[in-house]
Amino acid sequence: MCGIAGLIHRGKSGNVGQEMTSMLQSLWHRGPDSSGFGLYGTAQANHLVMRLKLAETEELTRGYGVEREIERRAEQVRERLSELGAKIIEEDSPTVYAHRYVIDYNGDMNKFAEWVQDDHVEILSIGHSLELIKDLGSATDVSEKYNLNSFTGTHGIGHTRMATESDVDIASAHPYWAFPYNDVSVVHNGQLTNYWKFRRYLEHRGHRFHSNCDSELIAVFVADRMEKGDELEEAMNRSIYELDGVFTYIVATSDSLGMAKDTMAAKPLVLYEDDQFVAMASEEVAIRSVFPHEIDTIDPYEEEVRVWHA
Repeated sequence: MCGIAGLIHRGKSGNVGQEMTSMLQSLWHRGPDSSGFGLYGTAQANHLVMRLKLAETEELTRGYGVEREIERRAEQVRERLSELGAKIIEEDSPTVYAHRYVIDYNGDMNKFAEWVQDDHVEILSIGHSLELIKDLGSATDVSEKYNLNSFTGTHGIGHTRMATESDVDIASAHPYWAFPYNDVSVVHNGQLTNYWKFRRYLEHRGHRFHSNCDSELIAVFVADRMEKGDELEEAMNRSIYELDGVFTYIVATSDSLGMAKDTMAAKPLVLYEDDQFVAMASEEVAIRSVFPHEIDTIDPYEEEVRVWHA
C-alpha cells in the first residue's frame, strides 16, 4: 500500500504545507502508521536548514532522565557545529526529539553530515530550501505538531506509510534525504529487487546509508548521477533501467519535481497539470482535495519520466 504525493507551483509560491497536509490526509487509508513531508521553502543562498531527530518516540516512555539525555545530545550537536566552524543562526524544537537549525556554513557537506550524525542523532535533511519532517500518526496530526499549515514554498512531496517490512518508528518513515546531498528527497511506492546489490555498489563508491529502506537508495542514486553531470530527467531515466523491481517514485530537488514509473507501471500514480500548478498522488482523491473545481487527470504510462520546474 502506502501513499505518495507531490505538487509544484510554477513561477510562484503557495501554502505547500497546507496543500500537502490535505493531500496526505486523503491517503491516510493507504498508510496509517506514519506521515512525512519534504517541503521546499524560500532558498537561503548563504544558509543551510537542517532537521534532526534526537530520539525515537518509544525512548520517551522510559521515564525519568530521558529529556535530560535528549538535551545532552542537542548540546553535543551545538558543540560539533562549533567545531566545524558552522554558526547557528536560528534553533527551534517543535518536539522534544525534533530540532531545526538554520546554519551559516559553506564547507564540505560530507564532512559536515558525518561529523554531526551518530547513533543517537539522525539528520533528516540538510538543504538551502528542503525541510524534511516525519513522525508517527496521520498527516493532520504531524502537520499540527510541526506547525506546517503555514509553510510557504514552491513545491513538496509526501508519504503515508503502512509498515510491512520494518518497525513502526520515525526512522522507517518516508521521505528520505540523499545523504549528504543538499535538497534531494524521494518518496516511493513499491520494492526494489536489486536493492542490496546496488547498495553495496554505492557503498564501495563511498556512500553511506542510514536505513535499510530502498527509497533511500533511489534518492542517493539520483543525487549521485546528478553529481556526475546528469540532468535530473536523465538520472531518472537511468533509474528505470538500472533499478529492478516494481516501483513508482517522486523526487524533488531545490527547484524541480519529477516522477518515474518502472517498466510494468503496476504501482499507481495519477497526475494533474495546468499552466500554474502540477499535482500527483497515488489516488485521485488526494489531488481533488486541493482543487475546489472539476479537473481532468491522467495516468502516466510505463517507463514514463516527467520533470517540472518551479
